[in-house]
Amino acid sequence: MAETNPINTPAGQTVARELMIAYLDTGTAGTPKWSAIGKRVTSSNMSYDWAKSTNRDILGNIYTDMKKPIITESFDPIPIDSGDAAVVKLWQMGIRDQDRLALSSQKVMVAHFYSGAEKQNFAEVYDSSAIVVSRAGGDGGDNLTIAAEVTFGGTRTVGTVSKSAEGEVAFTPSAAA
Repeated sequence: MAETNPINTPAGQTVARELMIAYLDTGTAGTPKWSAIGKRVTSSNMSYDWAKSTNRDILGNIYTDMKKPIITESFDPIPIDSGDAAVVKLWQMGIRDQDRLALSSQKVMVAHFYSGAEKQNFAEVYDSSAIVVSRAGGDGGDNLTIAAEVTFGGTRTVGTVSKSAEGEVAFTPSAAA
């Protein structure tokens, strides 16, 4: 993917937050259905922990090393909505079933709709991500919500993402180099 600038907005224009979306695979085995995580969540950030280690050698020189990042993203609060496939799946696995094994092996995609060509935007899929459903509740007189934190894990596959006029999202892995 030879690009002169991987960010596809005009120079001087910032990127809208809704152009980076995490999707949970809510489909069946072999038939992914990508459902956005975070409907009605007002703020969410991906945190990158590079496990940075800095040391001084016997000559007084300082060297820093890093590992591949552990990436996490929190979603809180997520209102429970029967029409939101991602929150329904999270509720089923985390609240109803308390299925720790299922929660620790979810396929999650991050779509970067601000990067790449139209209908060929950059995306990354993590095939064994862990999702911790950490809270259910809310304030009196308010809505029932849950909180979830995704730790992106497993094999990372990069490729492109496209979205149809109907809102269906499709991932295409990049060809092996």
